[in-house]
Amino acid sequence: MTLPEKVPLLPGWLFLLAMLTALSPLSVDLYLPAFPVIASQLQVSSSEVQITLAVFLLGMAFGQLLYGPLSDLYGRKPPLYAGLTLFFIASIGCAFAADLTTLTAARFCQALGGGAGVVISRAVIRDRTSNVQAARAFSMLMLMLGLGPILAPLAGGALLQVVGWRGIFMTLAACGLALLLGVHFCMRETSPSLGNGSKPKLRSAFNQYLSLACDWKFMRFVLVGALPFGGMFAYVSGSPKIIIDLYGIQPNHFGWFFGLNAFGMIVGSQLNAKLVARYGPATLLKYVLLAPAIATLMATLSTWAGTINLSQLMLCFFIYMTSMGLLTPNAVALAMASQGHRAGSASSVIGFIQFLFGTLAVGIISLWMSPSALPVITVMLGLSAASLLLHRISQPNASGQITEQFGKS
Repeated sequence: MTLPEKVPLLPGWLFLLAMLTALSPLSVDLYLPAFPVIASQLQVSSSEVQITLAVFLLGMAFGQLLYGPLSDLYGRKPPLYAGLTLFFIASIGCAFAADLTTLTAARFCQALGGGAGVVISRAVIRDRTSNVQAARAFSMLMLMLGLGPILAPLAGGALLQVVGWRGIFMTLAACGLALLLGVHFCMRETSPSLGNGSKPKLRSAFNQYLSLACDWKFMRFVLVGALPFGGMFAYVSGSPKIIIDLYGIQPNHFGWFFGLNAFGMIVGSQLNAKLVARYGPATLLKYVLLAPAIATLMATLSTWAGTINLSQLMLCFFIYMTSMGLLTPNAVALAMASQGHRAGSASSVIGFIQFLFGTLAVGIISLWMSPSALPVITVMLGLSAASLLLHRISQPNASGQITEQFGKS
């Protein structure tokens, strides 16, 4: 089933997918203002608390490898049931953690569960849409993802004042339970393999990973999108230290600074939804890759020179996040364009590589001790520049071939 040419701004089924996708980013953004409090109560350093974020991203990366093949084999809903149940239980475990080790382990399990929503949402969009419509649907999804980072730190700061950091994780448990009920009562099965009676064997489904890894047309766009995605998590992880510790902004005001950049991602995603039908995802991707590389290069040079201030940093972050609103939907849509027969596995590979780069980025800045924004900015520059370089030097005809494919649909 495909979407009609004109669809509501956010259909109900797409809203549910957006909420499922937003659950794991919400698990990151909601507790960011609580970093100093968690460090104090668990008697660890803020850098050690950052490890819980790196472990969460690692859990997201590996968890997504499981759900794609399972969703291709058993349908989209059963893996969601399992993942959301695990997320619910692990969130309660986070709330009752008595030490950093327990919290870190619970965060890993929470990520394993939350990864189901990210993978299966992309697969359902591929089930229900085709070609340019998929890029538009991913842009709508990015709208909801952009609202999360705006509202979550503000809500997290408020919850921190009222119920403490443990209450934040109980709130996440409630969100997981609500989505579990939503999937059961409001979501229909869309797996094409169930509809035509053909079921791949589980071993065969996992073997798709090797085939996907050898599919350069697919992997090219996966890597181009995943590299700057990792840089985004460098910003997410490092922004509390930069904004609160380096520039003295109060934790309850942190959400306003963080939300401004998330608003940029909303602007970019909605601009993309307008432009993609006219220019195509490949053309937009080609030009938008320049923006994060240039912005982070200028910020890195200013940081090395010691002349950068908070306003300049915020401008760099805003440009980076705005470009992500255009970059991510098109890279994902181009990667998924020819993967309808294995959409779940393809979605798993995309998520795994995205969060693997995110884990790498967070790990680097947590180990790179510096009383400046240099670790964050440098990592963002390195990943965005690598994405731009890869896109420019790899198989110049690939974009044209896929653009042509989109144009014929």
